[in-house]
Order: sequence, then C-alpha cells, then structure tokens
Amino acid sequence: MMNKITNLILTTLCILVLAVPYTINAQTIEMVFVQGGTFTMGCTSEQSDCEDDEKPEHGVSLSNFSISKYEVTQAQWESVMGSNPSWFSECPNCPVESVSWNDIQEFLRKLNERTGSNYRLPTEAEWEYAARGGDKSRGYQYSGSNNIDNVAWNSGNSELKTHPVGEKQANELGLYDMSGNVYEWCQDWYDEDYYSNSPSRNPEGPISGDARVTRGGSWGNGARNFRIAERSGLSPDINLSNGLGFRLARSSP
Repeated sequence: MMNKITNLILTTLCILVLAVPYTINAQTIEMVFVQGGTFTMGCTSEQSDCEDDEKPEHGVSLSNFSISKYEVTQAQWESVMGSNPSWFSECPNCPVESVSWNDIQEFLRKLNERTGSNYRLPTEAEWEYAARGGDKSRGYQYSGSNNIDNVAWNSGNSELKTHPVGEKQANELGLYDMSGNVYEWCQDWYDEDYYSNSPSRNPEGPISGDARVTRGGSWGNGARNFRIAERSGLSPDINLSNGLGFRLARSSP
C-alpha cells in the first residue's frame, strides 16, 4: 500500500512539474502533461487513403512528456528573439510562421537559457500520440474530430491565412490546432521508410538525413493533409513557408 501511495505522489508531482506554465516578458507558455503509453502509429484503420511513408502501422511505447497547449505564437517568439519573421504579422496570438527548423534551435537555446528548462521540439512519435489524444484517444481521423472544420483552419475556412491559436475545438488532451493553422516541425530527421525499422520504445527518428519531419497540415491545405498519420519532410533551413510553425515539448524529469 505504501508503495502505491508513493508512486501516486511521484506521478502527481511529475504532472505538476511538466504542466507548469512559464512566463517570459508577459508571454505565458502553457504545457499539457501527456501520460505515456503504447499506441499504434501510422496507417491505422481510420486513416483512409494513406501514403506509403505512413506504413506499416506499428506499435510504439512512449514515456511521459509534456507538450504545449498551443502552437508557439508570434508574441512568444518575439519575446524571446526580439523580432517577428511571420508573413501574417500584426497578429500576436497567431502562430509564428516562416521559421526554419534551424531558426527554432536558436529560439530553444535562448528560451532554455532564460527559463532554466529543457524545452525542445516533440519527436514525431510524441507528436502523433498527442494528436491522437494519448491515452484518451477516441480514434478520430483528425486531431479531436472526424469533422475537419471543427478542429482545423484549412483551405476551405481559413480565408487563406493563419488565425489566433485556440479558436477551434481542442482534442481529447485539450490541445489545439494539432490539425491545421500551420504545419509543425518535429525533432526527427525524415525518412519515408523509417516505419519499417523504427524502434518500438521512444523512437527518435533516423540518425541523419536531408529533411526534418513536419506534421499537421496548414491553413492552405485540404482535408487529406490533416489526417493524424500524414507525414512529410522539409530541409531544416527552409524558412520561407507561411504555413509552417511549431509547438514545444519537454521530457519527464
């Protein structure tokens, strides 16, 4: 009984630490604790019309982590970096875009230096697990719904621009815009054949490559790009896309 109580206390403390918000120059970063678990990644039954790089479906086990409730906003980026690179500027609560994977590494370096924390990009597996709703998943095709307009700014409803984060319906974990608004960079190198030989425990992608993983679809895409399993890759120095941003993650202490 004592061991069960101790484990419960430790788990509760872990959730509190991982979910604690940080404020930088009046900009708050809200984190959501994600209980680790095992899930099926890739072309599962509800992910219709899959691409070859989403196959085969495979089991993945993840440790606890946290992920930001929203995509990183223009105001948050500017509070750390001192400038706003976004094409759709003059919208502080819209997601920052036109940032490369390499640009984000500098943002993370400065953010962690100021906060003493260990923010990073989510791995591709963490991103998909969170988009699916983690251990609360209801098996939706998109993140939080089978109706794309409920959860995502897309080419049919966005007026071809980004929108303030958090205006659409959240998914099962309380995460917003995992589908739509802007594509999101992940930590991993991209390999279209990676699923054939990826490890089952906390996969972190290939050890090298030419492109980094992007996920989630953007304001300019149709419904096919918003499926949770859909994946793509871009050169890490690409910063000319006004449909490409990111969200933050942190490992469990």
